[in-house]
Amino acid sequence: MSTLTALPELVSVASLATASVDNPKADFSDTPFWLSVVKGLMIFVYLLLSTLLVIWFERRVIGRMQQRPGPNRNGAFGLLQTLADGMKAMLKEDVRPKAADVFVFTLAPIITATMCFVSFSIMPLAGEVSLFGHQTPLQLTDTPVAVLLVLAVAGVGIYGVVLAGWSSGSTYPLMGGLRATAQMISYEIAMGLSLVAVFMHAGSMSTSQIVAAQSNWWFAIPLFFSFFVFVVTMVGETNRLPFDLAEGEGELTGGFHTEYGSMRFAMFFLGEYINMFTVAALATTMFLGGPAAPPGIAAINDGMFNQGWWGLLWFTAKLWLFMFFFVWLRGSLPRVRYDQFMRFGWKFLIPATLGWVVLVSLYRAGRNGWFDRFGTFEFANRSIPLVILGLIGLILAATLVGAWLWEIRADEKEAAAHPPIPDEVDPYAGGHPVPPLPGQRLVEPSLAAPSLTASSETKEAVRG
Repeated sequence: MSTLTALPELVSVASLATASVDNPKADFSDTPFWLSVVKGLMIFVYLLLSTLLVIWFERRVIGRMQQRPGPNRNGAFGLLQTLADGMKAMLKEDVRPKAADVFVFTLAPIITATMCFVSFSIMPLAGEVSLFGHQTPLQLTDTPVAVLLVLAVAGVGIYGVVLAGWSSGSTYPLMGGLRATAQMISYEIAMGLSLVAVFMHAGSMSTSQIVAAQSNWWFAIPLFFSFFVFVVTMVGETNRLPFDLAEGEGELTGGFHTEYGSMRFAMFFLGEYINMFTVAALATTMFLGGPAAPPGIAAINDGMFNQGWWGLLWFTAKLWLFMFFFVWLRGSLPRVRYDQFMRFGWKFLIPATLGWVVLVSLYRAGRNGWFDRFGTFEFANRSIPLVILGLIGLILAATLVGAWLWEIRADEKEAAAHPPIPDEVDPYAGGHPVPPLPGQRLVEPSLAAPSLTASSETKEAVRG
């Protein structure tokens, strides 16, 4: 009877333990509603100012890369140029195509410009700070499935591009919208799969829990392949070079926003840059410790620079590293072909990420001791399951075999592209005289010429 009476208590303890792991680590108990509104306004202003600055930053850096000055007239160092461009967009005439769907044509840029702000609400900009007399995390909100919320909002945001192409009543915007749809399906799958390994390492989908799980190691080090896949997919998700195929001006004359102007176009422009900050913030949170200070600085004076408002500085610095990466890609790489882009997503990123998730799950299973009953190997005071060592050997063998087969296939392609040159050549073999290549010998022409018969037709006979 004692065991039966103790069973409900054990179940309740287990449920509380599970809830403590899954629930967000951020404590919002001292955050009244009005303070949440203030934090929302702070995030809105933070993103707007960052967007104004990054547009100027991009034009200046690319100008430097292309040996030209960039914007340098309005304000000190041209800092007010972006503000002047925004005012110009507000004062321009608003033109709409006659065949456009009026409601959807206006709704599309609104979706794009608003969804990008929603994703930033779950990003931890810093740890717990003192704000108007309250101790509150510098984060608007957090949920046990916060990262899934970001992916869902990203899927909704791309509908702005799709609807813009459909509602314009024009061919090129429609093709740009269709390209955006295929791009969304291809690269959001790989992006979601790259985050599965992070969930397994952190044991949660809450952003605050994931940041806390990186107290010893940033996940960019042990999950290096997931970090690589996420960086590639975030460039495709934001329609930035070299993956801006939804708006390629070379073949689509602007793509989905060809028919847009004035403030409607400015809303697309704003949404693109805020999406850049959103995916950069997600990469920072998932792989670079979020607002945590760099390892060397974090150890100074018992973590003095790793708490409070200092986290906002480190978080912003990591964001701007990704912004420079975006700008550097735009100034360095040409736009890829559409078939190459889709082949890379479906034939490499998705299968490789699935295999990586399986490897990470096996590693986590080995760390939890699930394979110890098959035997372990002691090395440097650590026990490594023999199953894990066998899997590592199989992966290395498969990698070597794959590299060998790849080299054989490359040699076959090279041989097919460059067939061997024959030693002798008949200059009249194709009907027209062809001069020999260096090192070739001419075949002596035969004196016996084919005779014309009555049934033979000459060119003159055919022409009449």
